[in-house]
Amino acid sequence: MNPTLVEIEIPDTRSLLERAQAGDAEAFGGVCRMYETRLLRQAMVLCGNATLAEDLAQDTLVEAWKSLGRYNGRCQFFTWLCAILLNRHRNTRRKKGPTPFSAVSNGERDEFEDRVESMADDESLPDEASQLREQAALVWQCIQALPRKHQQVVYLRFYADDSLEGIAAAAGCSVGTVKSRLFHALDKLRGMNVMIGQCENFKSKAKNL
Repeated sequence: MNPTLVEIEIPDTRSLLERAQAGDAEAFGGVCRMYETRLLRQAMVLCGNATLAEDLAQDTLVEAWKSLGRYNGRCQFFTWLCAILLNRHRNTRRKKGPTPFSAVSNGERDEFEDRVESMADDESLPDEASQLREQAALVWQCIQALPRKHQQVVYLRFYADDSLEGIAAAAGCSVGTVKSRLFHALDKLRGMNVMIGQCENFKSKAKNL
């Protein structure tokens, strides 16, 4: 186990991570409190359901504690958590099947749409913003249809918003592989009818490929 962390964290976070990697459960509890709100929001993006999102976030933190020795600090700790979150979500979906977006309650749907509306222009009119939220929800459904390795890089790049280097570290592959997977993922998304006209929103963030 290598407790040396190379990510930029505030001192308290870095210290807590080092102590947690040394087996300090109380320190890991402090780490959880720092990230749990952000992690829950990401779980809402994946689940579209508050109860399922809470369970998923909790399962992710439990898995993170069990796997903490494998975290080497080459990516942001939150990116590492998001990679676990996505993997847990996919395993759950495989066992239970996906929850249809139409089955989500209005309140939960609004929260979900708020989380995926990052593609919307801040100056959009209310009707335009609503339409963009609906489109963003459809985009996410399309992403879930991608192969696992393509889902991962798209999610970490455009939702967790990490760098190519951070994604490579979290995925355990090279930056070149991340670029290749993103290229093929976006190509597949462009081929989906519902995605026509939407990939331009991704291309602006993928300009460093």
